Amino acid sequence: MAKSTNTPSDSAPKKAKKPNGFQQFLQVFQMTRKADPNAVWLMLLVFLGVTAVSLLIGFLLDNWITGLIIGILLGILGAVFILSRRAERAAYAQIEGQPGAAGAALNSLRRGWIVEEQPVAVNPRTQDVVFRAIGRPGVVLVSEGPSVRVRQLVDGERKRLVRILPNVPIHVIETGRDEGQTPLRNVAKTMNKLKPELTKVEVAAVSKRIASLGTRLPIPKGIDPSRMRPDRRAMRGR
Repeated sequence: MAKSTNTPSDSAPKKAKKPNGFQQFLQVFQMTRKADPNAVWLMLLVFLGVTAVSLLIGFLLDNWITGLIIGILLGILGAVFILSRRAERAAYAQIEGQPGAAGAALNSLRRGWIVEEQPVAVNPRTQDVVFRAIGRPGVVLVSEGPSVRVRQLVDGERKRLVRILPNVPIHVIETGRDEGQTPLRNVAKTMNKLKPELTKVEVAAVSKRIASLGTRLPIPKGIDPSRMRPDRRAMRGR
């Protein structure tokens, strides 16, 4: 009777290989080109412009070969920089207007912030939401929805926080394209510009104080910030 030659490793499903650096770059490039066709021409213009200037300087210094080599390297660096900027814009354009987009924008924050992935205030009927982040500037409430409509949610959350954290600064950022609102791609930048008011120890204490309340709200259908995170590698052009 013939014995089976299959081994556990043969029957086990093979794990999908992660894309290497070049494949990731290619994915970012294709995504950006699809969302913003002008990005390719701008990258080419920057590359040729930087290379031409460096080559001209090389001719003036009677060393055009070195000038050409340096120009090509700087031109590639400049083109990649343009790609990273355009990729970031394209990544946010893909999620803008979708439920939970404000929460996704918070995931691009640098270290030092404690971000609640789930909204802290929700209007199930309109799907307006308020997200929260805690950092050295204090507590930041990031709203998603028309200003007039979401204001009641923001005010309710702010009053609740003031009762338990009377001496902690509370900031509000409204996301959107209307007057007085902050575009998604500028949310992290706006928060990082806020003046630090707390120490790292105080930030941790504030987070524990809020967590001790143990209030969690049901997430309306369609809102899942954990699945809408902008690709950080794409935003950096890596």
